[in-house]
Amino acid sequence: MGRWRAPRPESSPYITPDGYQALQDELKGLWVRRVDVVKALSAAAAEGDRSENAEYIYRKKELGGIDYRIRYLQKRLPKLNIVRDSPASDQVFFGAWVSMQRDDGSRIEYRIVGADEADAAQDRISIDSPLARALLKKQVDDEIMLTIEGRREHFMIERIRYD
Repeated sequence: MGRWRAPRPESSPYITPDGYQALQDELKGLWVRRVDVVKALSAAAAEGDRSENAEYIYRKKELGGIDYRIRYLQKRLPKLNIVRDSPASDQVFFGAWVSMQRDDGSRIEYRIVGADEADAAQDRISIDSPLARALLKKQVDDEIMLTIEGRREHFMIERIRYD
């Protein structure tokens, strides 16, 4: 019997057109990949004893992961709202690139995107993140105070732009 966990709160249903296209491409790629995995699983099952067949066990787990992701994308894609228009504003909203300066003088830049396309390596943060929520409706030269991992961080907005 597993440990009960409360369901995660639903993330915001907003996404950029590029992010939506990437999810659709991922879904199509998963269907193609699934065909190959099913063929490999059938071949592994034909080899005999499945309890000691590492290839069969691996392919079965892989197929389960692919099916889980396909189900998630099929449920999530219809719920998403594609935000195509950038606001004619000098405030921070969804889709904005925000350049900020920290107290130590270092500069960072993030784009506020939907939860499904957030990627810290590409400087894209989810609109549901604490930093993005603190930035919403702020303007250039506004200051933000945030507690990150127990320490106070101070940011100053230097530039806001929309692509």
